[in-house]
Amino acid sequence: MRGIVLACGNAGHDVESRVIAQRDEFGVRHVAERPGKAEVDPVLDELGDQRLVVVGTDADLAAVALRLLRTERVADVPVAYVPVSGRSEVASLWRLPTDPRRAVDLALTGEPDRVPLIRDDVGGVLVGLGTMGPVRGVAYCDDENVLRGQATRIEVRPDPEGGPGLVVRVVNRRLIGTRAEETAGRAFQIGLLPASVVSDGVAHPRPMTKWTYYRHTEDLRLVRGLAGGR
Repeated sequence: MRGIVLACGNAGHDVESRVIAQRDEFGVRHVAERPGKAEVDPVLDELGDQRLVVVGTDADLAAVALRLLRTERVADVPVAYVPVSGRSEVASLWRLPTDPRRAVDLALTGEPDRVPLIRDDVGGVLVGLGTMGPVRGVAYCDDENVLRGQATRIEVRPDPEGGPGLVVRVVNRRLIGTRAEETAGRAFQIGLLPASVVSDGVAHPRPMTKWTYYRHTEDLRLVRGLAGGR
C-alpha cells in the first residue's frame, strides 16, 4: 500500500527525516503545524486510492480531519497517524503505536477502521481529547443531565467502545480523592460561566459561555487494524 505523508511542523519533519525519508512507499509533503486548506487540499486532489499519513501531533491530525470534512472526503480517505509524542491522546484512545518505526509499519500494513469523528459548534473537530475547567454551569449528554453546578474538569473523547459517539467524563476533586462520572452519548452541550475550552491540545482563543460537541454523520477511516498497543 502506498501513501502520501503530511509531515507537520518541525517535530513531524524530524520524524519523517529519521524514519520515512528512505522508504519509497511514501511521497512526502512538508507542511506547517496544523495545516490548512492551502496545504492539505492539493494533496487530497492528488491522493487517488492511496492512504494519507499524518506525522505530527493530535492537533495536526485534527486539522487534516477538518479538511477531509470540508471537502467531503471523510468517508473515502484512509488516514494513518504517526504521533510525534508518546503522550498522544489519539494513540492512547485507539491503541496506536507511539514508536515512530512501528507506527510507520502500521501505516503501511494496517487496515482502516471506522471511528467516531466529533465536531463542535464553532467549526472544528475533535479526534482525541477535549477539556474544560474548572466550570460552573449546566450540561447534558443527549437528554441526560450530567452537570448542574460546578466541576473541576470536564473531558470529552470519541467513544472507543463503538457506542453512540462520544464519552463525557465529569471530574470533581474532593478533600479525599477524586470523583469522576462517565456518560456516553451522541452529543454534549453545556452552558457555563466563561471558561477555557481545549480541543486536542489547542485552546479556543477566548473563554466560552456555551459549547457543543457532537458526532459527525460519517466516521473517520483511521488505520489501526493491526495495532498491538504502544
